[in-house]
Amino acid sequence: QVQLVESGGGLVQAGGSLRLSCAASGRTLSDYAMGWFRQAPGKEREFVAGISRIGGNTAYADSVKGRFTISRDNAKNVYLQMNSLKPEDTALYYCAADLNRYYSVSSQIAAYDYWGQGTQVTVSS
Repeated sequence: QVQLVESGGGLVQAGGSLRLSCAASGRTLSDYAMGWFRQAPGKEREFVAGISRIGGNTAYADSVKGRFTISRDNAKNVYLQMNSLKPEDTALYYCAADLNRYYSVSSQIAAYDYWGQGTQVTVSS
């Protein structure tokens, strides 16, 4: 089992940048494919980005392609670099771990086995 803790959220103006981190305790993150999701008030949780367990394959939601970058150090941390932030990026951001996939990334919430508590990102216009 792995415990996930997100950090790095905050308040930023539109056009600014933030870097989110997801730290693990328990098992190493190299045992999981990892994903970032977000949930805005009144909306469903949605996939943002993911990175495979092996090979570093990545996937992104269309809404963040070219602006966000997911990376990992294969041991204890996964990151989400967010550039050119927009007010519509405002949400609670979660990292999640998928034990079952090796070379691919799933955008489905049900594919992920463990979740952090989230870090708030607020983008002002």
